[in-house]
Amino acid sequence: MFEPVLEADPGFAPAYAAFLEEYRDEPDLPEYLALSDFARHLFARVETGDTAGFDAIFDVVERWHIDGDDYVREAASIGLLEDLQNGNLHRTTRPEDFIPWLRPHSRKWWNFVNRYWAEGAWPPEALMAMHPQRD
Repeated sequence: MFEPVLEADPGFAPAYAAFLEEYRDEPDLPEYLALSDFARHLFARVETGDTAGFDAIFDVVERWHIDGDDYVREAASIGLLEDLQNGNLHRTTRPEDFIPWLRPHSRKWWNFVNRYWAEGAWPPEALMAMHPQRD
């Protein structure tokens, strides 16, 4: 899941390497934690105005939403987008700072996550999209 992100954002490689080292004995990597680390990495980049390459990064996030399996799609939305929206994690940035880079599917999921925060439940169309019937 993270190889395309590391290609799009090589600056995240040291943090991801530290994550792999910390969880090297785990049979299943807690990738949601790495996505939280990645969200904080993106906050830091926005804080310093270093948004070069964000188009490539959010192209990866879009591919996760379109081509990912159930786990990857959920992780992209609940792991990354939800952290990007979480006002408690922002110091000098705002969730809205990331909207310009969202692609269509990611934007749809961004809106679903916003509705979840506002309504306390996933909208029915989000639940259907989260686990589509596949042939």
